[in-house]
Amino acid sequence: MAGTTRPPLPSLRDPTTSGGTFRPDVEGLRAVAVLLVVASHVLGVPAGGYVGVDVFFVISGFLITGLLLREHGRTGRISLRDFYARRVRRLLPAAVLVLAVTNVAAYLLFTGERAGQVLRDSLWSLGFLANVRFADIGTDYFDQTRPASPVQHYWSLAVEEQFYVLWPCLLMAALWLGSRGLGRRRGTAAVLLLVTVASLAWSVLLTAEDAPTAYFSSPARAWELGVGALLAVLAQTDLPRRIPLAAGTALGWIGLGGILVAAFAYSDRTPFPGSAALLPVLAAAAVLLGGEAGAARPNPVLVNPVATYVGRLSYSLYLWHWPVLVLSVAVLPEALHVVVPLVLSFVLAALCHHLVEEPVHRSSWLSRRPPLSLARGSG
Repeated sequence: MAGTTRPPLPSLRDPTTSGGTFRPDVEGLRAVAVLLVVASHVLGVPAGGYVGVDVFFVISGFLITGLLLREHGRTGRISLRDFYARRVRRLLPAAVLVLAVTNVAAYLLFTGERAGQVLRDSLWSLGFLANVRFADIGTDYFDQTRPASPVQHYWSLAVEEQFYVLWPCLLMAALWLGSRGLGRRRGTAAVLLLVTVASLAWSVLLTAEDAPTAYFSSPARAWELGVGALLAVLAQTDLPRRIPLAAGTALGWIGLGGILVAAFAYSDRTPFPGSAALLPVLAAAAVLLGGEAGAARPNPVLVNPVATYVGRLSYSLYLWHWPVLVLSVAVLPEALHVVVPLVLSFVLAALCHHLVEEPVHRSSWLSRRPPLSLARGSG
């Protein structure tokens, strides 16, 4: 048993293209990603369901970079204040709630030492440093012989937020340099490509040398967000629209198939991330590119009411499923180790999404203007 993100989802909730158009297939892709992670943890199948996190990273890089590029195109600048305010509004309320509930439950259910360990892990997680914490104490994501921390999955949120500490500044620098040389898009793409290739090379080297450390490493994961970011730059051009509709449909299906192949072919014995992460990352990029190109008909796996709703719940579901599973395993008989975590995770995710995420998103907290609608784009 092991933890993975985000989350969220990524991290974002707004499934839009670089042009701000609603993308139900992105919500569906989020649903596929989170269901792979949850199924892998709770059911043990597919063994490589952890690749759902890599899919989230690509989606996040694509949406966040597209949002920043749109802002720069509209205003000629990127507001760091607004960017980080959106990140706080998007991530913190649900993340803090889950940490608080988890620590109360750990205090009631665990012995003093393990409860104290959960508290220490949570403090690191609150500062978006969970990946540093778990790498530092020698956590092996795939080691099922040691009790897992109920907040171990916060490592992926930490990776994303560490990436986004520098990313807007790097993007602004790339846009500024591009305007004085290669051109805005070419200059931005060149900088992105350099960062992405360097991170991928480091990921391959570190995974071969120390896979457990590489798993939690932001420099070894940055290229996955970079691939999504490069796709966002590409989406600002006319190239995706030149792809025939039939090819766009094919890209979506091929990408979805690639993600599922990785999920079912990989296991805890697969050195990861490294070169193995190329399959789910490029497959996720293919799905996004296919959607940018357009499709002869929507992919029914991704574009349906159930997938869209689960996609909207994906951030909360990712946050809740792991502590619910770890705490349930600690106190419930084995016969209930599947049903209770699954049902309770979905119930808590739905409540958290509708009662916490949505009200905060609609509020003016940390915002100098009313929040944008889902169809227009928001952070």
